[in-house]
Amino acid sequence: MSSLVSLEFFPPRDNAAQEKLIRSAKQLQALQPGYVSVTFGAGGSTRAGTADAVAIMQKLGFDAAPHLSCIGASAQDLADILQAYKRQGVRRIVALRGDLPSGMGGDTGEFHYASQLVRFIRETTGDWFHIEVAAYPEMHPQARNAAADLGHFVEKVQAGANSAITQYFFNADAYFSFVEQAAARGVGVPIVPGIMPITNSAQLLRFSDMCGAEVPRWIRQRLAEFGDDKASIRAFGEEVVSRLCQTLLDQGAPGLHFYTLNNADTTLAITRNLNISVEAA
Repeated sequence: MSSLVSLEFFPPRDNAAQEKLIRSAKQLQALQPGYVSVTFGAGGSTRAGTADAVAIMQKLGFDAAPHLSCIGASAQDLADILQAYKRQGVRRIVALRGDLPSGMGGDTGEFHYASQLVRFIRETTGDWFHIEVAAYPEMHPQARNAAADLGHFVEKVQAGANSAITQYFFNADAYFSFVEQAAARGVGVPIVPGIMPITNSAQLLRFSDMCGAEVPRWIRQRLAEFGDDKASIRAFGEEVVSRLCQTLLDQGAPGLHFYTLNNADTTLAITRNLNISVEAA
């Protein structure tokens, strides 16, 4: 199963959160993920935290991939970070444009697009890093239109990306349509669907509104019916997302990338529901 599942974590902000991260990561080792990724805050606001969390994951035995965004960073900043990750033994990077943090103004740095970052990584480090990039089956919220968004994705692959992770979605047709369109433009790299567990309806709807992921009306209605019944929301979410994952795998998705939110329980529950073998670590 190792090549089928990958996991995303975010850097902990305090000691208690770090203990939770380590506890969850150890539980998720049972899935033998191909790699784990660690997110990067807007404008690099968690840069040190990302590197520290990557080191924790490496000590636990994971192949760890830091997220790296180019917004707000100079070429020298990025070169220094890449060299530090090379010294740390990191072999995989998730290369993103990233977002400006509030109050940062117009100082966006030397690079404005993820394709420029991918090209820079290739120019400065050769083939050292396996480069993951983002894909948006339902369109990036800031894209001019779907065709322009697809064009940006193609540029990232042409710049040297090895594979892609999608924004999460709940409509499998959106994913397969995007993959088909990308293939028609000559994209041959794996495009792995990002999977968001449903555990907290308010949080899910807030995330989705920010990132442009569509939560189908029927899911919104069911979540509204449950109100504050956390157990029912969790059971419903587990069923919906398990069914989505099974459909994706049955129809040829190359793997599943789980946004764990530093919590093991839901991801483990979903993978247990799938018709794939999960070997103990």
